[in-house]
Amino acid sequence: MSTTDIETRLALIETEHEESLDAFASDVREGLTSTRKYLSCHYFYDERGSELFEAICNLPEYYLTRAEGQILAQRADEIATFFKEPVSLIELGSGSAVKTRLLIDALLRHQNTLHYAPIDISRSALEQSALALLKDYESLDVTGVIGLYEEGLARLRQEVTGPRLVLWLGSSVGNFEEATAVRFLRDVATNLEADDRLLIGMDLDKDPVLLESAYDDAQGVTADFNLNLLARINSAFNADFDLRYFAHRAHYNAEKRRIEMYLESLRTQTVHIDDLGVEVSLGLGEKIHSENSHKYRQKDIEGLLETGGFSLEHQYFDDERRFSLNLSRPLIP
Repeated sequence: MSTTDIETRLALIETEHEESLDAFASDVREGLTSTRKYLSCHYFYDERGSELFEAICNLPEYYLTRAEGQILAQRADEIATFFKEPVSLIELGSGSAVKTRLLIDALLRHQNTLHYAPIDISRSALEQSALALLKDYESLDVTGVIGLYEEGLARLRQEVTGPRLVLWLGSSVGNFEEATAVRFLRDVATNLEADDRLLIGMDLDKDPVLLESAYDDAQGVTADFNLNLLARINSAFNADFDLRYFAHRAHYNAEKRRIEMYLESLRTQTVHIDDLGVEVSLGLGEKIHSENSHKYRQKDIEGLLETGGFSLEHQYFDDERRFSLNLSRPLIP
């Protein structure tokens, strides 16, 4: 297949709200000057962070990818036949599209062509994934949107014909606080029509030992992923975080049913972020909160989707009931 042929089947759209250095700077300044210091997990995914996350997905402790992949391997054809006419596929976050391929394969067994539209903040991740898919699927057209999910969906409402199946895999919704998740789901719902559907991955609440090991693997890949956030700040803003004096911490908060990730200072230290004119003082054992990953019970899933403007139609589980995929329709007034 020629490069020219691939290029004719790829379109890229840039929104006005691509990740900007100014937004990154503002968020870093606000988070690290707060009484309880924090950084947004939104900034994990530079090129190095994306590579590390792909490595995490292949770790023996990280059951989420395998469980979700198993569901798609078993249920993709059933999901594909749910639609009575050819469907377009929209994905929130492109990643390597390994699991997405299972659904692409199933859809192309039931329709002659497929329009696939991933939305991702990272141009490099989106382009790499899109080009690999176009090389392997001659019947695929890709419209990639570089930007935030909300703006991307609004653009794709005009660019992608229905019915549309929106994928939000990996339990990424778990990174949001409940109120934020509800607002985001409502934004998604307002950009869909009655014949469209959302297929959303949601991790299930389970043994804390299993959960904590998934976010604190023996090889230390998740630790590198977390620490890379500090390395990114060093590079972007001429900061002097010494990664040797920070440790990755992950623990399960039973009351809030979530994994919490932190970067813990291993000594009393002051970090200078020269380009922002900020000094960050850290005590021994002081923690910077970097991520939450909420885990869900059955009633949590149904309630969150309904409050967010969706009705749960079909629910799929892996063999060990560790993970769920939830096919939902928008509640159109």
